[in-house]
Amino acid sequence: MVCNAAGPIRIPRVGPKLEKAVNRSEKAEAIVELNQIFKDANLMVVTRQTGLTVQEVTDLRRKVRAAGASYTVAKNRLTLRALEGTSFTALGSLFKGPTAIAYSKDPVAAAKVIAAFAKDNEKLTIVGGALGENTLDVAGVQALATLPSLDALRGKIIGLLQAPATKVAVVLAAPAGQVARVFAAYGAKEDSAKAA
Repeated sequence: MVCNAAGPIRIPRVGPKLEKAVNRSEKAEAIVELNQIFKDANLMVVTRQTGLTVQEVTDLRRKVRAAGASYTVAKNRLTLRALEGTSFTALGSLFKGPTAIAYSKDPVAAAKVIAAFAKDNEKLTIVGGALGENTLDVAGVQALATLPSLDALRGKIIGLLQAPATKVAVVLAAPAGQVARVFAAYGAKEDSAKAA
């Protein structure tokens, strides 16, 4: 008890019951947050990391963030509860041991970065993943990582769409150019005939 001018003030003791209540509310918030992340994501890659140093994890997170994806280590029990009601519920069996997840809205971004990092660092292994409701094994995630990114595909499509338009313009311009050259030739011929 502490006394001040108004009288004694009771300071509650922090005991196990209060700590459990705080932990439960924090866990519930974490589950809701993860659930929303999973609903927004198109791709999820589940990894197992054993022995990664803090520097390696920081480097991995920086690379993942640069690709427009996210990487997080979450408790398996909380992750399993957060998967409920999302398209990734089939991945529940993969969450055993020290797992981490990479996720992105882009259908290949997370897979590209994780596959490249796992290739150079044997402490990180790909366990599986899912693209929407389609579950992927390790080979599926690695195959997905070889595809071009969504932006690269968009660029190729735009290039393909613009190429025919350019060719059409050239073909349409060619007859007009030929007609102009014929008129110029007739004009030159008439000029030479008048001069003679």
